[in-house]
Amino acid sequence: MFGHKFRRAVRTRRQRSVLAMRQLDALSISIGVLGGVATLMTATVLSIPVWVIFIAWASFFILGAGTDGLVRSIASNVTGIVIASLTLLVIHALGSGTTIAAVTVGVGSAAMVQASKISLLSKLPAIVWGFASTVGTVAATGHDITTRSISNPALVAALAMVLGAAFGIASEYWGAAMTARTAAEPAPEGQS
Repeated sequence: MFGHKFRRAVRTRRQRSVLAMRQLDALSISIGVLGGVATLMTATVLSIPVWVIFIAWASFFILGAGTDGLVRSIASNVTGIVIASLTLLVIHALGSGTTIAAVTVGVGSAAMVQASKISLLSKLPAIVWGFASTVGTVAATGHDITTRSISNPALVAALAMVLGAAFGIASEYWGAAMTARTAAEPAPEGQS
């Protein structure tokens, strides 16, 4: 009796281990293919930084994935973008001196922490990623935060963050679909 239960427990752990590996393999395929698509898309169709897409994609998974992760990631990343934009606008209005920039970024940093008190925004790193991606987009594009066009770094960062979250949920669903198909296939003979 004990031997039978032990063998069944070992077999169940082994099956979970095989399924977990299949899930990682499926996610590797979906993320790998979609990562290539994101890179090709930003190099040919959309003039947005691919690294911002990947930051948002990671944010999606870190915030739990699924619909909840999608909503929390976009909300947190966009909150960081708004705080960064306000910070950069204040720096622009007051002059670009080092002291002004340091104080303003300090205030913006404190604002990010305060924003994380809101339940939807409770994961501070995701807010910081939005802030940093906006500042990085200013540097990467050479466009100032006051740019009055579709090339405004805040708009570019926001688009990239939303796309990153969309790539995240697409990769999750595609990976899950491949795993479900694999799990439904019968085990080879002799491997139960």
